[in-house]
Amino acid sequence: MGKLTRRARARADYLGFLGAREWPLAASGLGVLLGVVTILPSAIGVVLSIIALALGVTTFTRDVRLLRRRWAGFEFTAIAAPFPAAELPPPSAYPEAAYLAVPARGTALVSAAIDRELWEERHTIDVAEQPYRLPPSLKATAPHVLPLRARGRLLFNGPVVGMRGDPLPATGARPAPIRLHRARFFDAVCSNELGTLRITRTDTGEEYDLRKAELTDSAGALRELSGSALADHVGVSTVAFTTDGKLVTVRQSALNAVSGLLLAPSGSGSLEPRDLRTPDGGARQALHTAVRAGMERELCEESGLTPADIRSTKVTGFARWMDRGAKPEFFGLTELAADSAEVARRRPVSGERLYSAGLTLVDVDLAAIGAALAAGVPLSEALPQRLWEDGSLPLLLALRAAAAWRTARV
Repeated sequence: MGKLTRRARARADYLGFLGAREWPLAASGLGVLLGVVTILPSAIGVVLSIIALALGVTTFTRDVRLLRRRWAGFEFTAIAAPFPAAELPPPSAYPEAAYLAVPARGTALVSAAIDRELWEERHTIDVAEQPYRLPPSLKATAPHVLPLRARGRLLFNGPVVGMRGDPLPATGARPAPIRLHRARFFDAVCSNELGTLRITRTDTGEEYDLRKAELTDSAGALRELSGSALADHVGVSTVAFTTDGKLVTVRQSALNAVSGLLLAPSGSGSLEPRDLRTPDGGARQALHTAVRAGMERELCEESGLTPADIRSTKVTGFARWMDRGAKPEFFGLTELAADSAEVARRRPVSGERLYSAGLTLVDVDLAAIGAALAAGVPLSEALPQRLWEDGSLPLLLALRAAAAWRTARV
């Protein structure tokens, strides 16, 4: 029953998102319906109803034609080439920044200095009162993008949290609060997720490339999150280890919108508004406590673990996923209070079973990975071969950050 309910909810979210933007067409259709049901058994009533019905049919037909014309006004082409990192330098404010490209998985912007700053847990948050709204340039393509992205997948328009600030190191004083905003997942689909599409207007031939239009600042470098117009929903991923040293990974199903059929972190998803509240309903003030809450929630949902199975979670890293509109991603390391035999018996919560094909426990030596990375060994050689070949980009980045943190603590 859970799967049927989630499929129905996904369809309702999809139709509701489109309907909110095409309400004149729905109103015309309602006029036609009312014209039919209000036909009265009197001569005058019949005449008036026929006139109303004719007007409704005319208006409805016109709106359908206009809608089809607008929906046929754009052509979408997938950009298969790797993200052109060489053409878009990192923001000058990002210290020790570097692009990390993983074949067939994507490209991320990472910064060892920003990771080290996160370890100090000094950043605070400030939540905007007004929710995010798509800018006019993205509203026009939203009704076209959503059907394209939803094809063959289950997408829900759930609440997410976006980020309008960068967790940059600050000298001396405490860093300024990072601005967060509430958004919906479809806002992200119709903004950040355009990063791998080239959009062409069929009437003028004009091309829209999100990477050039939205990600590039006036100096020709990658735009900071503080100056972005995208939803920039916050990704949260953690790698959890059992008491006997096994890494817990999630085998994703083909229904996943991103990284389908790959091994994912133990818990991975988007930060949600509920993560910004404490258990007693208060507002969280620190960035790391909100991010950690999101990581542990995703971990419990996708693995079947409970909060009692979690000893601790440390926020270990940050990146921007370039192929997804340079959205922010946080990574963590979780120590469990359960062994691998106990974890293997767990099942994800019912709502996640459509997306998870089960858990896979892997032997991983974080200390060895950290030592190899510190010695300059590429990530592709530092990680176990299976994880490098089958792991999603968030899993690889989470292991990289966790290994660096562990090494610094030895």
